[in-house]
Amino acid sequence: MARYFNGKEIELLAPAGTFPIFQEVIDMNCDAVYFGGPSLNMRMMRKGYNLSYDEVREAIQMAHDRGKRAYVTVNNLLNEEDLDEAKRYFEFLNEVGPDAIIAQDMAVFPLIHEQNYTNIPVHSSVMMNIHNLEMIEAMKKFGVTRVVASREMDLNTAELLQAKSGMEFEYFVHGDMCTVHGANCTISSMIFGNSAQRGRCMKPCRWDYRVKKDGHIYPTEYPLAAKDMYMYEHIPELIKSGIMSFKIEGRMRDIEFLNLLVNQYGNAIDRYIADPIGFNRMEDADKLYDNRKRDFSTAYAFGKPGLSYINRRYEGTGKFYSTGKVFSTPTAERELKEERVTQIRERLADAKRDTAHISKQTHPQIAVHVNNVQQAHAALEEGADLIYLTGDVYMPDRPYSLEDIERLTASKGTSQIILGTPRMMTELHMEQYTHFLQQGKQRGMYGLDGLLVSNFGALHKFGSLELGLPMIGDANLNVYNYMSAAVYEKYFGVERVHASMELPLNDLANFIEHTKVPVEMTVHGSPIVMYLELDLYENTEVMESIGQEDNAYVDNQYLVLMTDKGESPVYRDWSGRNHLALSKELCYLPMMKELYEAGVRHFRIEGKTYTDEQLRTIVRTYRQAANNLEQCGSLFAQMKPVYAGYTLGSLQFGAARHLELTSTNA
Repeated sequence: MARYFNGKEIELLAPAGTFPIFQEVIDMNCDAVYFGGPSLNMRMMRKGYNLSYDEVREAIQMAHDRGKRAYVTVNNLLNEEDLDEAKRYFEFLNEVGPDAIIAQDMAVFPLIHEQNYTNIPVHSSVMMNIHNLEMIEAMKKFGVTRVVASREMDLNTAELLQAKSGMEFEYFVHGDMCTVHGANCTISSMIFGNSAQRGRCMKPCRWDYRVKKDGHIYPTEYPLAAKDMYMYEHIPELIKSGIMSFKIEGRMRDIEFLNLLVNQYGNAIDRYIADPIGFNRMEDADKLYDNRKRDFSTAYAFGKPGLSYINRRYEGTGKFYSTGKVFSTPTAERELKEERVTQIRERLADAKRDTAHISKQTHPQIAVHVNNVQQAHAALEEGADLIYLTGDVYMPDRPYSLEDIERLTASKGTSQIILGTPRMMTELHMEQYTHFLQQGKQRGMYGLDGLLVSNFGALHKFGSLELGLPMIGDANLNVYNYMSAAVYEKYFGVERVHASMELPLNDLANFIEHTKVPVEMTVHGSPIVMYLELDLYENTEVMESIGQEDNAYVDNQYLVLMTDKGESPVYRDWSGRNHLALSKELCYLPMMKELYEAGVRHFRIEGKTYTDEQLRTIVRTYRQAANNLEQCGSLFAQMKPVYAGYTLGSLQFGAARHLELTSTNA
């Protein structure tokens, strides 16, 4: 089965959560079906869902017998133990021949290529967050045949990137969406030990937060809860943009709902192909409206949606589809406890990494991520080894100028100044940084010592410039296993990688033990747990205040999201993007010695949100600890948190002495 319009192929891609559902969906008015197998996909939480090995085999055969396609989701981040399962699973998939797998983790490529599996085409998952041309070009080199566009990509950008790259594009046209950039939401890991990137999201985005700023409280309801995507009335625009595959979300939906949804979209596409001029966009749209689970939005398809993207009714509160129960309720971040610190120390002591290949340094390297020049000077004066100049500068500070950079590099002494990139880089960002770096190459790189790079498109581009600057993989590359670390080192030229912020204790210890790539970790600060294109500050610009209350820990100029369990600050950068931080400070000082002995050499302080004096105190403490690791415990005993307390983040969870600790919804 195939559909064409002006010579362009169009595929309607439908979901299936179980084999009985697949058996019915495959005969609906669609061209392809995607589903999960028995492991390694992001819908493992719901019991009774996904297909067995035998069912995967039969489903692929059924699809091919009908002239349709079958795609298998292998879209989890993979831990070290998953890699062994993946090797067995990929051998099976190569045998049964799906039309493609949908993948997130970079480890997928060596798993396929090292065994010379020629029967497993790869599509990049939306969790790879493909959003610029260089990312697509990088994926081409790994043999990827289709990209699932970032949820924040508008159709004009999709059309441009598709035309320039020639890559097949898949685009979500209907269903459950998320307000956070793909693979840039770690809050579920930090609070519950359940990674969204491993299919275990507890949906804190659908809590009933209140918004507070400038001493005022605003009447928002569920300010992070996205409406469902709805592109039924915009099929002509989708086809014009070059989107090849129209993807319907819904692997957790029941057969009655999918029957309506898939056939409605399929029939509308057929009507448009048959009569494009007389096409009635609204025909039968009322059936979708009457059976919706949430309110509808076109999301980012036609530009930044603003507050119109936010849901108010139906499943906006994050209920399980099967039971009606909520995924989670507002929950405080766990306090750092001495008992847990002891367990972490013991587990890290078991990590026997071969450190022969790691450069011999007399002490750990202290890196500080800063938001402005004053913070950089403060960190340098307190003995930081590396200064990371952020690519996402929070307002009201301004982005670094060339003059700022040259002055800093002139006064760095024996320390290093490293330039960071924005997490998400548009074509404009890529052009700006490329021009800056090419000019810098002619001028001796402005005294810079390296680049802190946050997306693999930028790694691909800057590596091709032959700048002579070391590149460091930033935290949001979400490196979760030794194979993906090796990909970034071998194919993208990174000097070291930041371990995923989501790694629970046992997974972290296993990763450190297995990887041969130098590892960096964030050990202090309030890391960003949601990275949003959505601008929450709009709430305070269009709504009337309903009360007055000062922020508890940060200046009133910053917006905070409140629940009865606390409040988390949201910072706005110069691209208008929002960064939601933890309410507590991450603090790994008590186990810094064990991390070093396990093989970690670079320890990062997220310093962007501190005052100069607060940052001085923190850097000074970690400098003392780095100079004498035996002092870590006593130095920690003297520290006082700046914000709501200290937390261990994802290290609160996972095995201690290989015994799994059960998390509770406190």
